[in-house]
Amino acid sequence: MRFSIVTAFQPCDQLIPLARAADELGYHAISVPDHVVDLEELETPYPYTPDGKRRWDIDAEWPDPWVLVGALAAVTTRVRFFTSIYVATMRNPFQVAKTVGTAAVLSGDRVALGVGIGWCREEFDLLGADFRTRGKRTDEGLALMKALWEPGWTEFAGDFYTAPRMKMNPSPAAPIPIYVGGLSEIAFARAARHDGWVGDIYTIEEAVGHARRLHEVRAEIGAEGDFSVITALSDAFLPEHFETAEAGGITEVWTMPWAYYHGLDATLEQKLDGMQRFADDVIAPLPME
Repeated sequence: MRFSIVTAFQPCDQLIPLARAADELGYHAISVPDHVVDLEELETPYPYTPDGKRRWDIDAEWPDPWVLVGALAAVTTRVRFFTSIYVATMRNPFQVAKTVGTAAVLSGDRVALGVGIGWCREEFDLLGADFRTRGKRTDEGLALMKALWEPGWTEFAGDFYTAPRMKMNPSPAAPIPIYVGGLSEIAFARAARHDGWVGDIYTIEEAVGHARRLHEVRAEIGAEGDFSVITALSDAFLPEHFETAEAGGITEVWTMPWAYYHGLDATLEQKLDGMQRFADDVIAPLPME
């Protein structure tokens, strides 16, 4: 079982010390969220709460994910980074490929691209992106980005994007993993074609059910190789809880470990203390990979 630190809604001035602690304490990765703006009024309901309301305060900080990854990679040596979730289809895929590929090179290939099709129509409108075609453009954009990350010449012809013969340098030394978020069957199928799935907050039973379905879909399409199932768990507190989740197919849990000890409104000192205590109380007793 691997563990990732969630940076969502954390003050920007705390992110570097949190990343350094994650690097030193043996956490596997740091997850980085994405929103360009928070609009005051929305007609689009937030899909991950029962009442459709956003689960964060309007004053929450949303630093650019890839600027943040670059800054955190510069002060760490081993911890990895993934976006949770980057709405790539709000942007031009050539620019996304350049940004993510550069981050991979400069971090020593420590990044993964976590993507989703997005839920906020108003944000798409603001950025001049078509909300209606976002699913198909996500699939085609990912195919284009994977081609652009390969060394040498690239050509691409799709329904939405065309690339004449070109190179995009620098090229990552290793393939960039692609994780997909979402809870629909379409999202599961999209994740199954790539390297992993990023979930929201579920009970162990719910998460194991999602993992089972993902592996069923992968078997149906003949997918092979490593596949990450990353999610938060609402009812896991002890090492044996995480062992149960791992046995059910969960490979990584993303967490704010200070919440177990000090609550979500912890100070920076309490967050660092919580990360240390969680590493001692939960991570250390678990069997090594």
